[in-house]
Amino acid sequence: MFHQPVLKNRRTLLERAEKFISDIYFTDCNLRGRLYGDSCPLETLASFLSPKRITFAEACQQNFSPYKVSDTFGPTWWTCWFKVTLKIPESWRGKEVHLRWESDGEAMVWRDGQPVQGLTKEGEKTSYILSDCLKADEPHSVTLYVEMACNGLFGAGQGSMIAAPDPNRKFSVQRAELVIFNRDVRNLLTDFEMLVDIVKELGEGEQRGYQALFTVNEMVNLCEPSDPGSFSRAHTLAQNFFSQRNGDSQHTVHAMGHCHIDSAWLWPYEETIRKCGRSWVTAVNLMEKNPEFVFTCSSAQQFDWVKSWYPGLFSRIQHFVKRGQFIPVGGTWVEMDGNLPSGESMVRQFLEGQSFFNQEFGMLCKEFWLPDTFGYSAQLPQIMQGCGISSFLTQKLSWNLVNTFPHNTFFWEGLDGSQVLTHFPPGNSYEMKGKIEELLRTVKNNKDKGRANHSAALFGFGDGGGGPTQLMLDRLRLVQDTDGLPRVQMSTPSKLFSQLHADSALLCTWTGELFLELHNGTYTTQAQIKRGNRQCEALIHDVEVASSLALCRDRTFLYPVEKLRELWRLLLLNQFHDVIPGSCIQLVVDDALRYYEDIRRDGAALLNAACEVLGTKGSALGVFNSLPWERTEVIQIPDGKGKPDLALVSVPSIGVSPVQPTQPLTPVSVTVQADGTVLMENGILQTVINKDGTLASLNLISSNRETISDGSFGNQFVLFDDVPLYWDAWDVMDYHLQTRKPLQEAEQPVQVVSSGGLQGSVSFTLRISDKSTVTQEIVMDAACPYIKFNTEVQWAESHKFLKVEFPVRVRSPNATYEIQFGHLQRPTHRNTSWDWARFEVWGHKWADLSEHNFGVALLNDCKYGYSVHKNTMTLSLLRAPKAPDATADMGTHQFTYAIMPHAGSFQNASVIRCAYNLNHPLRFLHCSPDSAPFSAFSVSAEAVVLETVKQAEDTAGALVVRLYESHGSSVTATLSTALPVREAWPCDLLERRDSTQPAQVTPGGITLKFTPFQIITLLLIL
Repeated sequence: MFHQPVLKNRRTLLERAEKFISDIYFTDCNLRGRLYGDSCPLETLASFLSPKRITFAEACQQNFSPYKVSDTFGPTWWTCWFKVTLKIPESWRGKEVHLRWESDGEAMVWRDGQPVQGLTKEGEKTSYILSDCLKADEPHSVTLYVEMACNGLFGAGQGSMIAAPDPNRKFSVQRAELVIFNRDVRNLLTDFEMLVDIVKELGEGEQRGYQALFTVNEMVNLCEPSDPGSFSRAHTLAQNFFSQRNGDSQHTVHAMGHCHIDSAWLWPYEETIRKCGRSWVTAVNLMEKNPEFVFTCSSAQQFDWVKSWYPGLFSRIQHFVKRGQFIPVGGTWVEMDGNLPSGESMVRQFLEGQSFFNQEFGMLCKEFWLPDTFGYSAQLPQIMQGCGISSFLTQKLSWNLVNTFPHNTFFWEGLDGSQVLTHFPPGNSYEMKGKIEELLRTVKNNKDKGRANHSAALFGFGDGGGGPTQLMLDRLRLVQDTDGLPRVQMSTPSKLFSQLHADSALLCTWTGELFLELHNGTYTTQAQIKRGNRQCEALIHDVEVASSLALCRDRTFLYPVEKLRELWRLLLLNQFHDVIPGSCIQLVVDDALRYYEDIRRDGAALLNAACEVLGTKGSALGVFNSLPWERTEVIQIPDGKGKPDLALVSVPSIGVSPVQPTQPLTPVSVTVQADGTVLMENGILQTVINKDGTLASLNLISSNRETISDGSFGNQFVLFDDVPLYWDAWDVMDYHLQTRKPLQEAEQPVQVVSSGGLQGSVSFTLRISDKSTVTQEIVMDAACPYIKFNTEVQWAESHKFLKVEFPVRVRSPNATYEIQFGHLQRPTHRNTSWDWARFEVWGHKWADLSEHNFGVALLNDCKYGYSVHKNTMTLSLLRAPKAPDATADMGTHQFTYAIMPHAGSFQNASVIRCAYNLNHPLRFLHCSPDSAPFSAFSVSAEAVVLETVKQAEDTAGALVVRLYESHGSSVTATLSTALPVREAWPCDLLERRDSTQPAQVTPGGITLKFTPFQIITLLLIL
């Protein structure tokens, strides 16, 4: 066909093509207006409302009432079930027939008792295919059920996505009808859309863009929307363009379907189960029609939910896992937070996740998959390696607020030197749509050009679920190898990382943590969740130690395998990356706190059962120490008559002892001075406490060193305005530091509570505002190298941040923070933008600021946010965001922190042990008054911590012990035990033994060599 040459007016030709496929303009005569053919109403549509999420079997037994399209129902979080009866007209034979369903809630279509299709307008899934090509022998009369959740893909935020949910929102179905779907129109629209995007994204400087422009313009000339016979000529033009091939050097994009589903966030855990069902059944349907389609899916917990709630779907998933299309990734129970869980919790994430994948699918994941977590601990590479994982994928550091991370593909080196190949998809997303802009961005953003010529593109609606669509697959199929664009191949994580490994010679290495320069507020938000996590981690640790000892003492004792697994899985679930950070709605917080209460209740019962065996059920009071060193502490002995008695006791390492009170070498003295200040001293420390509870002085007696800076006070509570730019529960911004206000109004000045002997203490109350107060008891125990601050806060603030400061007489360019299985240093100065971005950082049980031969440690029992700037050590206590939970942190809070000045290094001063002691209280049991103290394990080197003692997962009559080097040193240590150990085998973190190198068991114990921060796990055969 001959046409006059077109004018070189790029704008008119481009807009002509855009209008030809517009769903707004000229739909009476353009191609988009022909996407659907004839329509037909449903025979009947009826509904019923349920306040609870119920099964299909329950739902289909209910009484349904007629429903009229556009009628509203609700409220938020309820479920509306629809019964749909339909009859397809005989005249539609040979046509593709859809149920077209548009609503503002998330829906699932059920057919013949099985889930068959997710429907979500926000996820571009608004139809269920009844027939690809209607035949005479297909059923024309069909009954379906549609289960619709009264929430959107992102919950039901009132006014904005992350706002607290509107509890009274109403929902409706806007469209419910049978339609003929014109597949040839859809295919041609895809051709047009991709060409138009190529024109727009390549711009005016690229010849290939103009080739696309003239191609799409000629397609408009050839295509008559009302004449399907003209479509093939336009389609041929498009195919000619897309089939022009790339050169050999072009970047390769490994496309993988994905559906990131937050296990809880702007919706509760229970709704996530349905999100998984809706999203995954849709993915499985796509696999049946597209055998090349690959779908990656993480989180063993979500698979377990689907197995329980949708067993038929789970069987289909197992089938496609075997076919290599449905690919479990990550290896963890949930996509957990990368900062706050303990080291042992991180190990259990992998142990539970990998065990589930191995049991259900006969496979172990080889890649860690954590695309949406708010930073990544420097110990993760070693933990990954120990769990059989050599590769890591995330993209979250693209969210950095200050600095641009310099790599996309690199080796990440952890605290101990372990390395994993790491890939950040350069498109900076885990929910692409297969569009041209995303593919070009993937190439443009690659920071390792010349080093890595392969990258991942994860496509599918995510966060709230949804997943890939047929349209996305069609887009990607068109541009597999098209000149001007990167190559695109449907791929798998193993193919991607194999290619990256093969081409890794020039890759750079990043050493240390992957710190996200955003979301620093998540170290503090929802303090009750943080407290629950820390306490439950300690409780389960103690249960496992006590149960292991009980098993060895009495072989009839039944180690609570299933109950412990249940408690671990609850704890691991709450470590999901929007729950433990506190960035979730109130419904999720309520669930999480209830799960912690379940763990506390059931864990206490398990601990009592084990301690009954350890204590031989005598009449005297005994004490159980779960930590691997001897402890001498002041304890409160319950007498059942009110105020408990105090006793100074010594308990051996991982052992039990009857309570045998001793007298301290130096009793605590408490003196009220003439000016109203209080002087307390225990032979180790001497402190002067002002009337407002601040410390005027804190002296380390042995070194005669004052801790508090001249002209300053320790234990200074400070309040900040805390209004971030958008992410309320997530972010605290650097400018909040300019709003510092010290709390100075003492509602109740310092008064003596305990006057000395074994313990001295004073209490006071400060007014934070007319709505909030802080009451504190400052405690000095005999023989204790630190002062405790037992704190209760009545908190009713809005967008405020409460912290406590200790300005100390220490000068050092770095402070040290405990992390999982070790510690790391961060700068105390703000020389560079990388330093400044760490104005608020995370740590676990302690932080330390030391110069040569003197330092100060800050310990805590449930806090994670810190800041050390110059010589001021700050612990973050409470925030008050209003979204997505409008009631976040309101109420009563209890927590304890401590300050510990020390001579020498923090390692030699036993700071690490003291922090463990603060978090693991001695546990009471009953024993015979004449029973001898018993120690099950001890370690010769203070640098080595015996972190875990548990029953082996798959080896009868065996224990697993896990130790790590905590000082940052190379050391040889001997693990001594009173248990009848016959053999000892090194094993990995999944408890797979290394049969080539048995550990030597001698009467003196097992000798082990550690490098800095190394984790060693042993299988002990009894």
